[in-house]
Amino acid sequence: MSLSLPEGFTVREATAADVERAADVLRAEEQDVRGHSDWGVEETAHVWRLANVAATRIVETRGGSTAALVLAIDRGGSREAWVTVHPDFTGQGLATVLLAETEQRARDGGLRKLKLGAFSENEGARTLFEQHGFREARHYYGMRIDFERPPGPPSWPPGFEVSTFQPQDARAFHQTLGESFEDEWGFHQPPFEEWKRERLDAPETDTSLWFLVRDGDEIAAVARCDPKREGGGWVGALGVRKPWRRRGLGLALLRHTFVEFHRRGESHVGLGVDTQNPSGATRLYERAGMRVINEDVVYEKELT
Repeated sequence: MSLSLPEGFTVREATAADVERAADVLRAEEQDVRGHSDWGVEETAHVWRLANVAATRIVETRGGSTAALVLAIDRGGSREAWVTVHPDFTGQGLATVLLAETEQRARDGGLRKLKLGAFSENEGARTLFEQHGFREARHYYGMRIDFERPPGPPSWPPGFEVSTFQPQDARAFHQTLGESFEDEWGFHQPPFEEWKRERLDAPETDTSLWFLVRDGDEIAAVARCDPKREGGGWVGALGVRKPWRRRGLGLALLRHTFVEFHRRGESHVGLGVDTQNPSGATRLYERAGMRVINEDVVYEKELT
């Protein structure tokens, strides 16, 4: 497809070398609409590993500045994308062109659905997406706890033991994540080898921050954490299998991660959560002392 970009702009396929350039644009957009941003190269690299590079696009000026981008990830027959324009280049139609191309490429690829993310404060994105037939589908909170004092120790129900991930736990850990999140909106569990390549074998992965809770020989819950995202510790996934829910395991495991991050010198811990999470995760995180600090919106459109 030939893009009808304004004069002075060109578009190309992204490469691994574009992570820093992409991070600059993403951070600039958030600063523009929220007044601050903790987003950086590490956070962008974390997402970049999952991206469909062929569908991830960079728009440049004649002078070589990065003006806009599309970051795209394919999961389970859907494409998830973030279309962003640097504040210095808004109002020139770049987002409109990129959105149209992103949708057409998704259709050409036989994908069933296109999802677009946006900051809740970005009214321009909301208007553009709705004009192109997208509907608001989901809201996600960014939540955080700041350690003004050392976090209290977890209170484990009798009979449960927590341990740190070991290599022999890999398949059981992957399976537990899949079972824990199978009812989540839009959840797609990649096959084990794909998950291993994307998560377990990633160079920045620190499995000393992955935890398992066992009831005898069975795994009841798991947590996968990242050592540094958005300026502090990060809980990437925390799941409890259905037979063990409503026993306080999720709260205890979350507090276990807080204790570990505080021990490592982190001043705060964050995570993201679907506001309509069927297991009531938002309420659990609030009970643990976390608060909402921002909100993102996902829009979607059926393509078939």
